[in-house]
Amino acid sequence: MKNIVLSAACGLETAYIELFIKSLRKYYKDEIFFLVKKKDFKIKKLLKEHYCEFLEINDHKFDIQIKRYNYYLKILEKNNFKKVLICDSRDIYFQSNPFDFNYKGLINYFLEDKKIKDCPHNSNWIIKTYGQKVFNRLSDNIINCSGTTLGTQKKMLDYLKIMIQHSTKYKYRKRLKYFLTLRRDKAGRGADQAYANFIVHNKLVKNSFLYSNANGPIATVYYLKKIIFNEKFQLVNSLNKPYSIVHQYDKRWSDFEHCVKNIKKELNII
Repeated sequence: MKNIVLSAACGLETAYIELFIKSLRKYYKDEIFFLVKKKDFKIKKLLKEHYCEFLEINDHKFDIQIKRYNYYLKILEKNNFKKVLICDSRDIYFQSNPFDFNYKGLINYFLEDKKIKDCPHNSNWIIKTYGQKVFNRLSDNIINCSGTTLGTQKKMLDYLKIMIQHSTKYKYRKRLKYFLTLRRDKAGRGADQAYANFIVHNKLVKNSFLYSNANGPIATVYYLKKIIFNEKFQLVNSLNKPYSIVHQYDKRWSDFEHCVKNIKKELNII
């Protein structure tokens, strides 16, 4: 039975997706499935060249970050897979096959290096969805990154169903000026972080495991305390083992520019 990577690339620049796809395909031969927009012609061409499936969707670009979970659920309900990785695409590259790791949980979450209360963005998302009381209860927990989650198909289905339930019930409360004009509040686009952290820290999916940013297999580098590369330009964890996935590298560009340039050169990305 095959594994699958699920991601979205709606309206993104091809260069970001090319790094994602080519670095992943260097190590991984199973299924990759993307959500795209109808006019993403260059992205669709790139996906076809690297044997990736895709689904064209019509949602507004500001809604995709939340609605992607609905599409992921429908895709998984129609097929059988061994393990599933759902992840962002614009700011990710791979250093190995993400499934070639002895994960401890049936579903696995990957933490950052900062408490929820110490991040204004995550604090805002939780307060504007669940309210102040829930924020107070969760605020001392380390941020879980919703941009990378990996588990068995059964557990991923459980996770996605809860994500959809919570995103429907606890909608992001827009600022007043957006209510008056009926415009979207862009600050709410990352509210899936709130739902993910509620699910993770309340252990709503059984048999889960939380990996630290320092010694796990996936690095979310925005708050990562130690940036260490080996002689192969690979980012390594505190155990001196290369991370499988490097996420948010663009937020630490001064640290990662030389590595990304070398990776692109090796992958023939101009």
